Amino acid sequence: MGKATGFMEIKRKNASERDPLDRMKDWKEYTGSFSDDSAREQSARCMDCSIPFCHIGMEIEGATSGCPVYNLIPEWNDLVYKGRWKEALERLLKTNNFPEFTGRVCPAPCEGSCTVAINDPAVTIKNIEQKIIDKGFQEGWMEPRIPVARTGKKIAIIGSGPTGLAAADQLNQAGHEVIVYERLNRAGGLLTYGIPNMKLDKGIVERRIQLLRQEGIQFVLNTEVGKHISAEEIKASFDAVILCTGAQKHRDLPIEGREGKGVRFAMDYLTKSTEKLLNDEIELEEELNADGKDVIVIGGGDTGADCIATAIRQGAKSIVQFGKHPQLPIKRAEENQWPAYPQVFSLEYAHKEAKEKFGKDIREYSIQTKKFVTDEKGNVIELHTIQMEKKQDENGVFYFEEIPGTEKTWPAQLVLIAIGFEGAEEPVLQAFKVKTMRNRVRAAYGKFLTTEDNVFAAGDARRGQSLVVWAIHEGREVAHQVDEYLMGVTSLPTVASM
Repeated sequence: MGKATGFMEIKRKNASERDPLDRMKDWKEYTGSFSDDSAREQSARCMDCSIPFCHIGMEIEGATSGCPVYNLIPEWNDLVYKGRWKEALERLLKTNNFPEFTGRVCPAPCEGSCTVAINDPAVTIKNIEQKIIDKGFQEGWMEPRIPVARTGKKIAIIGSGPTGLAAADQLNQAGHEVIVYERLNRAGGLLTYGIPNMKLDKGIVERRIQLLRQEGIQFVLNTEVGKHISAEEIKASFDAVILCTGAQKHRDLPIEGREGKGVRFAMDYLTKSTEKLLNDEIELEEELNADGKDVIVIGGGDTGADCIATAIRQGAKSIVQFGKHPQLPIKRAEENQWPAYPQVFSLEYAHKEAKEKFGKDIREYSIQTKKFVTDEKGNVIELHTIQMEKKQDENGVFYFEEIPGTEKTWPAQLVLIAIGFEGAEEPVLQAFKVKTMRNRVRAAYGKFLTTEDNVFAAGDARRGQSLVVWAIHEGREVAHQVDEYLMGVTSLPTVASM
């Protein structure tokens, strides 16, 4: 694939990024895009490796390895190298409904399992993917696909995140009437309100929503099931229902002082900040405004990084990010072998910005928050921590132990808890009377049918907190099952047919 000796002759190159000092002054996307020539050159590095591990799409050592939607990466790399852009787009869309999203926000597990990455930097797969779809829109190739016939079947999808959108897209193309219910005022779920604009411009999301509307999908916004419409009414009006509500039940930190004003969940902070960006008439709650404050982010993942970038743009006085685990190594550890996802140290976009603004890496490792302290008005003013040591017992199980004498006090007027999610929120699930297990809907992978007739579930509501690319995977898979459930047969693809 690509140029036979390209991976030996051409060095990896990433798409350009705007200067951190400049981009932190606005909310525009921080990344640029490949030129046609750069994309063709980088795609030439894709080697004819016989077994392309880049699209194995499986979990190794608890992390995703390879592409979960099984993108035909070597094929479209070869087509880009040959300048056959429209064919490359067709191959990309064969497996991925929304490459303009994954090309921007996916952590690219495909690159971690790229065969070139055994000894050299991986092929720049993610940037090439984004270039293909962006070029498709620019050239006018992304036109509405209107189904030639309708089946007469009606399907309700609850939730308009990536799972709901992927399922809606697939089922609409199968000829069904699809109506998506969303409780917020814009469609897109976490794509719209959970991911900051500088990572995924909301115009990109809205462009796709409008295309789906033109293709026949209906979106009912500002509508919460159980409040504005009952589950019984939906079940009586539709042939099938798919629950795609995500995993939005926050994992909390129930320690002393947690009730203090200014101690908030990260996703609430990101959502409200984006709402303010999209509608300047909205007044941002003072408690959620980082301007002039010492900000501490508890949690070392992507959501925490997004909080950092948001707080910088709001004018935070200082920012510190706490992580439970030790700093990752610069290179793969001996036990973290290819093709597993590379657990290595990196500077994400937000950390680059923070380093430029504050003159240092703002991350603290192996640290545990012990309590929050508030003033006489209940406002958080500081928090107390202690350093931890990661140890391993005789059975190989890791645990953390406090290090005496490492206690520390930190000033803070805004603390953002970004330690993940426990599972799906319960009200909608209770309204449909579906059974759950560990805060997830009980629906077996491959069937996706819940304990209630005609009610299916997919995405984070079923599998737990995961990646956007897994959400798209589940949306496509549940669509296959629903189509077959309603019609007896289906032409929609499934994993086994890719």
